Amino acid sequence: MSTQKKNVRHSFFIRYKATLIAAIASGLYPVLFYYTNNFSLINSWKHLGFFICFFLLAPIITFIGADMLFKRPSLQKWNKHIVPFLNVFAFLLFIQLCIYAKLQVWFTLGIILISLLFARFLYRLLSKLVVIQFLLAIISLFWLFPIVKNQLMYSSTWMQQPDNIEAVVFKKRPNIYYIQPDGYVNFSEIDKGYYRLDDDDFKNYLLESKFTLYPGVRSNYTSTLVSNSATFAMKHHYYNNGFNFSEIANAREVIVSDNPVLRIFNNNNYKTHFLAEWGYILTNFPKMGYDVCNFDYKEMSFISEGFETEQDVMAPLETYIQEDPDRQKFFFIEIFKPGHVESKKHKTTGIVAEKELYISNLKMAHEKLKNVINLIQEKDPDALIMIMADHGGYVGFEYMLEIRKNTTDRDKLYSAFSTNLAIKWPEGMPLEFDPNFQTGVNVFRTLFSYLSEDTSYLEHLQDDGSYTIINEGAPKGIYKVIDSNGNITFKKQ
Repeated sequence: MSTQKKNVRHSFFIRYKATLIAAIASGLYPVLFYYTNNFSLINSWKHLGFFICFFLLAPIITFIGADMLFKRPSLQKWNKHIVPFLNVFAFLLFIQLCIYAKLQVWFTLGIILISLLFARFLYRLLSKLVVIQFLLAIISLFWLFPIVKNQLMYSSTWMQQPDNIEAVVFKKRPNIYYIQPDGYVNFSEIDKGYYRLDDDDFKNYLLESKFTLYPGVRSNYTSTLVSNSATFAMKHHYYNNGFNFSEIANAREVIVSDNPVLRIFNNNNYKTHFLAEWGYILTNFPKMGYDVCNFDYKEMSFISEGFETEQDVMAPLETYIQEDPDRQKFFFIEIFKPGHVESKKHKTTGIVAEKELYISNLKMAHEKLKNVINLIQEKDPDALIMIMADHGGYVGFEYMLEIRKNTTDRDKLYSAFSTNLAIKWPEGMPLEFDPNFQTGVNVFRTLFSYLSEDTSYLEHLQDDGSYTIINEGAPKGIYKVIDSNGNITFKKQ
């Protein structure tokens, strides 16, 4: 019986071998392409299982099922066309998903038409098409291999602190709210350079609300993930663990799963909360290191850039402020306004139009920030509230990735790196503690020094330089473009 089963399986495999190969070929290159270009979005075991099922197992089952169906006498005349149709259709449909992360009606109709034409007139070329698809998959492996290698060799030792700050004990224990408006430049920059905007209304609102404003503050890096990684690690990473000079390894895990800032709050028995409007930082389902999050991974898509469904932060914020009244709380609240100019060159609407959009988004940011701040001040009047952006708005750039071109234009560089920083201290500005904030990497170390009333932690501040990737106009690499004193420089790391 066992031998008979083996013979049946062998016969089945021989019969459908060509169909099986065509099915695998339709999904193999798209899945490798997607991993190569979006690895940091999907580097989880859940994603690996999903993509194996979606790009490989589903085509295998569909192709073989269709081949078996069209072997019936009533459909047999179409049998030679069905697998070529499915191969082209699946391959192009997967490519569409890989590029756009969604299906577009006219694009999909075009794919159906191309597949029908191929199946009707070019079906005899299927074997050649399959060979091309496998060749594309082999080529993509050469791009994917170094990415996977970097992931496997990743080490978190860069986050190790030079002192015992992770054992810090707070003497002051206010509830702490870190509100991060995306791309909000400092008041010291927004009225000059490429911005030249009047932001006095919101500035005066903060002053009337007893916030201390810190001029000249910058981010250390150019985008949300790399900037926040350094901020929450309280250390520089210099992109050393990056993939193709674009992003550091495990950035989302550093921000959301485990970092020195979170450990310090946990050690001081703070309940931690992560509230965000969009799931951008959660796209690869990182282990949740916060006690509370307003996103449910079960409701998030496997193919997404994290901007599918906007979540409310006000309702959960009001709820969690009032929960556990006897326990101190830390909130990290992401507001994705005003944002920045379009990231990629082929999508930009031009310098003028991008600036107009930024101005419109800035007005929305004001309303969102006021709502959050007013709620906190009403429900938690003794809280420490910190507003700090992740990077600048890039106004004056045609597109965000233009920062990778070598430039010494002071206003452009500050447009990319300038960040707003304002803090409402629970007891007003501490006279015995005058923080000299320069960049995000040192903000939490300085804050912990204040909370512990121990200035020795300030002896190990990080370099306040701002860094970017350069791949045009100079040898490719990581460069310091603004030094610790705020001067424009160009020094390879």
